[in-house]
Amino acid sequence: MTSRELVYKTLEFENKEGRVPRQMWLLPWAEMNYGPMVEKISKEFENDIVGAPNILNTKPITQGDPYEVGDFTDEWGCQFHNVHKGIIGEVKEALVKDEDWEDADNVHIPVEWLDFDVDAVNQYCRSTDKFVVSACCPRPFEQLQFIRTTQELYMDLVDPSPNMLKFMRKMHTFYCDLLEKWAKTDVDALTFMDDWGSQKSLLINPKMWDEYFRPMYKDYISIAKKYGKKTFMHSDGNTLDIYPRMIELGLDAFNTQIFCIGVENLEQFKGKITFWGEIDRQHLLPEGTTEDIKKAVEDVHRRLWADGGCIAQCEFGPGANPDNVYTVFKTWDSFGK
Repeated sequence: MTSRELVYKTLEFENKEGRVPRQMWLLPWAEMNYGPMVEKISKEFENDIVGAPNILNTKPITQGDPYEVGDFTDEWGCQFHNVHKGIIGEVKEALVKDEDWEDADNVHIPVEWLDFDVDAVNQYCRSTDKFVVSACCPRPFEQLQFIRTTQELYMDLVDPSPNMLKFMRKMHTFYCDLLEKWAKTDVDALTFMDDWGSQKSLLINPKMWDEYFRPMYKDYISIAKKYGKKTFMHSDGNTLDIYPRMIELGLDAFNTQIFCIGVENLEQFKGKITFWGEIDRQHLLPEGTTEDIKKAVEDVHRRLWADGGCIAQCEFGPGANPDNVYTVFKTWDSFGK
């Protein structure tokens, strides 16, 4: 099977004989500090899932480099401050300062993202046998935090002003337009994300999540289905509460911190959704032994694999022991052989 065929069969729980599809996520930190190991892993365990090119014809309003020490302004006008090279910094000051969102016009909707080179995307998809995901990634909850800062946004969500709700509709319309345009290309899947969990629970009341954000994700997934695309979502933290909700909405693959949630707690969803990774970045990748890593991968496979339903995704980021990242992929690769 080609990589594309392998991923499709895995998502559809029809991968009876093939290996588990692979994908390594790289932060610049890893390449800066462990370049040879990054090259070794990339060569021995080639990715089956790749991102489409995103060549913009109109330059966005960004300033600076998000991975360099200093300040970076994103496409919406939010300013991030970074003190560590190779990772992304934090927003320290709200772009929208008024609690009633009277100054929401300070936010720039990045319409430049709509002006990407469609021909380049389609040509790339035709040139590869990899499974190609879109280069756009709507993140409504996180973007609202970047615009307002996290603390202020939580307060706003308790009793949102009409101006805030108006902006959320405007943002959502833009994201839907963006996904619609990407869905018309030859990519295999659309992607979106939001970090929803703390260490122990959802960051907001699930009822509030249902009211404001569930409808957004429903629209994203509906757009994908309309054009025959798969859907992939990322969300850090303990997101157990929204697993059944995302399954109900028809999400194909969910990238979550399954060890933070508890792999045993996710076994109930085996065969209903594809677990798009991962192996514990908090403790195992930085501190675990080779045997710890092997046992962790074996446990995930035993509990969650159902002729598919697992993707061997692993993030090589700050603090990760490079030998452990290698062992993750080596162990996953042993299944199906």
